[in-house]
Amino acid sequence: MLLQIANALPADLVKECLTVGKDDSHFTDGRASAGWHARERKHNLQARAGKQVTALLQKVEAALLGHELVAAAARPKTMVRLQFSRYDTGMHYGTHVDDAIMDGQRTDLSFTVFLTPPADYEGGSLVIDEPAAERAFRLDSGAMLLYPSTTLHRVEPVTQGQRLVIVGWIRSYLRSAETREILFDLERAIALLRQKPEHNTGELELLLKTRSNLLRLWADA
Repeated sequence: MLLQIANALPADLVKECLTVGKDDSHFTDGRASAGWHARERKHNLQARAGKQVTALLQKVEAALLGHELVAAAARPKTMVRLQFSRYDTGMHYGTHVDDAIMDGQRTDLSFTVFLTPPADYEGGSLVIDEPAAERAFRLDSGAMLLYPSTTLHRVEPVTQGQRLVIVGWIRSYLRSAETREILFDLERAIALLRQKPEHNTGELELLLKTRSNLLRLWADA
């Protein structure tokens, strides 16, 4: 399941990220963090783990983990890793799959939070390889694309301007993408019923019971 989440980060935090992202002193060769196979395909910059960048990523992590849609779709157990990446003109990231294990933890979901407004750069689409066809994404500033870490994907060359993003990986309480999607659909049904309290006598309680019991059955706690 691919999910686009608008305004995953608040505007003031996006602005802070953009300010830090324009400071060359924070960035180094992005290949340092890639696995041996991805390293051959990766051509971007990545922020060093200095005091300012670390504090910024902590704010980003808190905002994402506190977002209702992220919680419902990903069921995060841990935020495995966050990276602040920059693509200057000519930079790209070839087709790859993310590492299955990072920092000793399984990666179930990957995400990209787009920071630079799409009108401010050209190229740089995030392309996801799905069974039926490839899909390209250039989302609005502050929006997030959440997708399974099992997915082949790439970043097309930036042909003009600069592309700033935050990428990350989540270990979910639910290993299976199918169970995550079932519970996400159930969460959406619960939300719809809560909007119509006069019509949900008994139904809401039954759905809440079902959600809790499925979590007990499936959760990798």
